[in-house]
Amino acid sequence: MKKLIALITTLTASITAFAQEEPKVKFSGYLETYYGYDFNKPADHNRPGFIYSHNRTNEVNLNLGFIKAAYDSGNIRANLAVMAGTYSNANLSAEPGVLKNIYEANAGVKLSKSENLWIDAGIFSSHIGFESAVSKDCWVLTRNISSENTPYYESGAKLTYGTKDGKLTAALLYLNGWQRITRQNGNDKPAGGLQLSWKPTPKITVNYSNYLGTEGVDSVRVNRFYHNLYGIFQVTDQFGLTLGLDYGTQQKTKGSSSVNEVISPVAIVQYKFADKWAMAGRFEYYEDKNGIFISTATPNGFKTKGYSLNIDYSPIPNAVVRLEGKTYDSKDKIFNRGTSSVNANTTLTASIAVAF
Repeated sequence: MKKLIALITTLTASITAFAQEEPKVKFSGYLETYYGYDFNKPADHNRPGFIYSHNRTNEVNLNLGFIKAAYDSGNIRANLAVMAGTYSNANLSAEPGVLKNIYEANAGVKLSKSENLWIDAGIFSSHIGFESAVSKDCWVLTRNISSENTPYYESGAKLTYGTKDGKLTAALLYLNGWQRITRQNGNDKPAGGLQLSWKPTPKITVNYSNYLGTEGVDSVRVNRFYHNLYGIFQVTDQFGLTLGLDYGTQQKTKGSSSVNEVISPVAIVQYKFADKWAMAGRFEYYEDKNGIFISTATPNGFKTKGYSLNIDYSPIPNAVVRLEGKTYDSKDKIFNRGTSSVNANTTLTASIAVAF
């Protein structure tokens, strides 16, 4: 009898411990619908060509929806997420087949028992920029121009090290190219990047990321070197400030010492004026005179200022309803309004985003 009682006690304890363990596989999802109105009234309902997220106008649509499974055993981890929406149609149009619907697919192995050192390979969110495809996690509803024209995603392998106190993280990346899952045909040169993130306090994040790779087929390929620096400062519980600066160069021709340049400063302020309410304003400037990323065929190239203001209402922590007004002001007449070319473009965008 004593042995039976002891066995039952042991089994009960084991079942209780098992039930209390966190599952190694976790499922989550995200869904964001939106309506945008472009006052220039494009006939095809498409926003200007340098916009890839929330890029449809005068219609209700799905910007991004995905279902994700994440596995973590402590020493092995993996993520798989499949998606749909106008974001995926615009950003992954060059990818073949079902790869157009892959938001994330990667696996990693911890390389040290005592240190936070990992190697991961697959498809990841980009290491460049502070605004991701998940609008709910960004202070402003739509993305800034530099975020739209740097990678949203990348594929390859990365080696990541994080200090035990979580204040410093460093990653070294081997990539298939600039926002590519499959490498460009005729280009045999891999790309790479570095990311350094420093969090001296929970309210301050300073990040530097770069990218070095080539564009074009091998016979004419040119080098691209891109830098991204930003700081996020939660000054008080109500007030936050984000400052960012992007600077990139690309060779004019293969073997040339002359380069074209792109530069983009961004500033965002956020103010939480009530428990469930917040406002945010953004100023940005983007200069790409020679059309590395945005070609205009105008005398001054792409030299554009952007102003946006949005208001957010979060009825519950995992959902947000947003309204944003945004205006672009360009030096040249690069926007279309009917049959005319104009300097300005103004939009209103509303969205509902839910994470689950």
